[in-house]
Amino acid sequence: MFSAQNKIKKDKNAATTECDELVAQALFDLENSNQELKSELKDLYINQAVNMDIAGNRKAVVIYVPFRLRKAFRKIHPRLVRELEKKFSGKDVIFVATRRIMRPPKKGAAVQRPRNRTLTSVHEAMLEDVAYPAEIVGKRTRYRLDGSKIMKVYLDTKERNNTEYKLETMIGVYRKLTGKDVTFEYPVEA
Repeated sequence: MFSAQNKIKKDKNAATTECDELVAQALFDLENSNQELKSELKDLYINQAVNMDIAGNRKAVVIYVPFRLRKAFRKIHPRLVRELEKKFSGKDVIFVATRRIMRPPKKGAAVQRPRNRTLTSVHEAMLEDVAYPAEIVGKRTRYRLDGSKIMKVYLDTKERNNTEYKLETMIGVYRKLTGKDVTFEYPVEA
């Protein structure tokens, strides 16, 4: 009747990987065992899950959720991440909404590209997803002498306890997803 397979919905019926099935099974088990998460997890599912090895011998599980369900996942984010990190001991769990990047329209084409489908917009939204539950309060782009860029992202200090232990993981995941260098910091309060 109900199984862990209902927790994965891939695009165009693509084959599921072992990591997808592990995460789906963990979500299914949480739905059946945890009473406080049961009602919220009932209608939620994932698109994909990816294991990532990050420098400094850290590991992360990046879970792609449908764009439309991102608000529902954010509502239960702290509890869900805590439970999933217990299940995948030693791995940090990060939720990212699935978004599409469209190519710029060709010259002379009458088609308009939506702003939320541009590369810049998708990468900024991914940055917010990776940094969640901390809110981004400021960004600075630093240009090095060799021409490379590094973005400094300042996070809200209210969520410092929930995010400080996985700053290195967040940096590594964002670099793997977008290819851009970023550092996360907390602003110094005077």
